[in-house]
Amino acid sequence: MSAPNKAFDPVSVSSLEPAAVDGMVEAALVAISAAGDLEALKAARLAHAGDRSPLALANREIGALPPAAKAEVGKRMGQARARVRDALDARTAELEAERDARVLVEEAVDVTLPVGRRAMGARHPLTTLMERMSDVFIAMGYEVAEGPEAEAEWFNFDALNVPPDHPARTMQDTFFVGTEDSGVVLRTQTSPIQLRAMLERDLPIYVVAPGRVFRTDELDATHTPVFHQIEGLAIDEGITMADLKGTLEHLATAMFGEGVRVRLRPSYFPFTEPSAEMDLECFVCRGTSVGDPANPCRTCSSEGWIEWGGCGMVNPRVLRAAGIDTARYSGFAFGMGVERTLMFRHGVTDMRDMVEGDARFTAAFGIEV
Repeated sequence: MSAPNKAFDPVSVSSLEPAAVDGMVEAALVAISAAGDLEALKAARLAHAGDRSPLALANREIGALPPAAKAEVGKRMGQARARVRDALDARTAELEAERDARVLVEEAVDVTLPVGRRAMGARHPLTTLMERMSDVFIAMGYEVAEGPEAEAEWFNFDALNVPPDHPARTMQDTFFVGTEDSGVVLRTQTSPIQLRAMLERDLPIYVVAPGRVFRTDELDATHTPVFHQIEGLAIDEGITMADLKGTLEHLATAMFGEGVRVRLRPSYFPFTEPSAEMDLECFVCRGTSVGDPANPCRTCSSEGWIEWGGCGMVNPRVLRAAGIDTARYSGFAFGMGVERTLMFRHGVTDMRDMVEGDARFTAAFGIEV
């Protein structure tokens, strides 16, 4: 085997001759300088600095040289390719600056011109208010519970101590799914959710149940056949009416501001005993309009109080229906209409505005989350 050819003259490789390399560089610099935009510069980059460019092909010939010649030729080729890269980088910066300046001029927007702005959407205030009321209870350690809107009659009435001859069980007040004998109704309150919570959850139980309910009411300024309720249930050892009153006062403060008071008036509900109607101190006049004909209050009709909802201690029969030991546990429940709360908070006078889908009504409440 013969020894390597140490006398090999690299000048004999024509593409590596200094003059040839300088010519390649000059041709590349001329093409780069002539590129008028970034697209043309990209073509020049591929032609003079790409894998198939003259400089790249010539660089491959270095491997055929003897060791003594490789260092000098490699240095020369590295310098040549570096000149081309530097020229490409400089021209790229120039063309990008020109492009950016041109875009600023060509795509300038006259912000003083009138435009046809598309109206922004809004969340329905009932949805927002239910979430806000739920958050009040979540902060106190309650859980949000849900249940079906098409409910078994047993959950909606029987287990809640509503007897078969109760007026609410007739077709006059209740939407039945199918016939009146079907045993399935559209829930008339969210109380069935509370019962399901008692059956499915471990004690103690602290749940809040917001949702849509259905009754055969005529649609008018103060009634609608489909409306929303939020109910709360607390079952634990030692629960009293004092706990109920404190909870309602906290909710009233969160909804209507500091200083609003709640009072309980004796009432009757089949699923609570004792039961009460909860009244909210008028958050407009704070009771100052009572007995003062010169300063009437339209919000409370100068009575000083506004009826907000019903409440009471859970009837022991309801607890026993859910298998809860009434000798050890007691609880309270309450519920109020979300529409009524919205009317109080924002001065809405006609409930029909909430259900007609007019974007002008919901837009006033924005997209609060």
